[in-house]
Amino acid sequence: MVMSTQALLRLTVAALMAQSGERQTDLAAGIGQTQAQVSRKLKGQRSWSLDDVDLLAAHYGMLPLDLLAGPTHAAEKLALSQHAGNARHTTRLAPQPAPVPAGSPAPLTPPASPTAAAPLPATREATSPDPKPPAAAPAADAAPATAPRRRTAPSAPLADEIRATVTRTLTEHDGDLDAAGAALTKSTIPDVMALFKFSRVGGRYEHTEFPPTADLLKKKSQKGADEVWEGRPKWRATELHRAAGAGLLRLDVTALDMNAAYLAALKTHLPIGRLVPSPGDEAALDPRRSGIHRITPPQWTTSDLPNPLGARKVPGDLWIAEPTLRLLLDCAKNGLCEAPTIHESLTSGSTEGLLEKMRRALVEVRKEAIAKNDELTTQYVKFMYSKFVSTIGESSANREIRRPDWMHIIRAQAFANLWRKAQKAHASGLTVIEMSGTDELHVAGDWRQVFVEGRDLAQVKQKRTYTLGGDQ
Repeated sequence: MVMSTQALLRLTVAALMAQSGERQTDLAAGIGQTQAQVSRKLKGQRSWSLDDVDLLAAHYGMLPLDLLAGPTHAAEKLALSQHAGNARHTTRLAPQPAPVPAGSPAPLTPPASPTAAAPLPATREATSPDPKPPAAAPAADAAPATAPRRRTAPSAPLADEIRATVTRTLTEHDGDLDAAGAALTKSTIPDVMALFKFSRVGGRYEHTEFPPTADLLKKKSQKGADEVWEGRPKWRATELHRAAGAGLLRLDVTALDMNAAYLAALKTHLPIGRLVPSPGDEAALDPRRSGIHRITPPQWTTSDLPNPLGARKVPGDLWIAEPTLRLLLDCAKNGLCEAPTIHESLTSGSTEGLLEKMRRALVEVRKEAIAKNDELTTQYVKFMYSKFVSTIGESSANREIRRPDWMHIIRAQAFANLWRKAQKAHASGLTVIEMSGTDELHVAGDWRQVFVEGRDLAQVKQKRTYTLGGDQ
């Protein structure tokens, strides 16, 4: 996604506003314009002029070329300007301190370390938010929980960029939906990676894009798999199907579809830095860490609910991702099984918010497109989040990141979300008939008393109905 100068400037201004804690009224007063004028320019309804660039640069204490160099460069200049105590001729609702706080927002990816104003290479390990010497707090496995809360950049410019890309592509293809759809499909991977990088403006932590890959995370062949089991389900209530086949049972069943399963799963605890060995239970049970774990799975004897480990048939120890482990531990707390035995773990300090701004932007545009029956945008958003998940591992289609651990964790989160929907249905008195794939749940009973029907992420869709048993 090649951004125009106007789009880049909008993103830069939004990042600087977030970093300095400004609102639109503050910026408007600082450059001698009205709040409405600033609002229209931030939304892309009006263009920033060259005179505006001069005013904005003076407002933020930098040269115009610094402002036009992009969010990363401009944020660095603003941080240096604040640190040096340079005068800023703006009108503030409240005075801003001259030095940069320890938790000041970071610029566009690669995000700067919260402990330094200078940018760091994208491949460097994550730095602990706690400003301690490296010897006392190793960067790779530093836990982020102690970082102070900080202001983050708004998601609106991200959503605007998605809309602008669709509009521009339609215009380039003279309104031909098929041609525009084909073009958007072709550009999906670079588009979503650009969106992810832009979403890191104001991020709290510097994530590692190319950490060393453990052998168990490497594919055994080009089309083969690595050693991590994601818990993909393929389950049916065997006894119910046997009774239905014998003519002893008749049930009206509804197949439900969980909306945008991978989009919902972007909200998950992802490792920030490289994974490091963590023997035993201590690191595995730390809520501030995430990764993959080798376990001996517990025996599953609850016949009316699927095993959280999914359709695995091979006995013995296995490597699982963080969401699967947390799901098994929850099942153990609820008395559904014994706790798994954790033998070793590869973990890093983690955060649930790493993909949150990008996820919110995609959710916003998807919801808007569905309301307008805009299938072009709806499909484009679907391709963006699905391609993001499928190519961030060892994919030749995506050269900008290699995080197979993220890929496994997001997929495992989607499967865990589906299992929790099944458990919710079961606890509410529905009969769980089948669960498969990423998003399909078959139940018997009045499911509308349990789930809300619709296309939002928290809702479900009815795919089909059928009768199990009887005269079918």
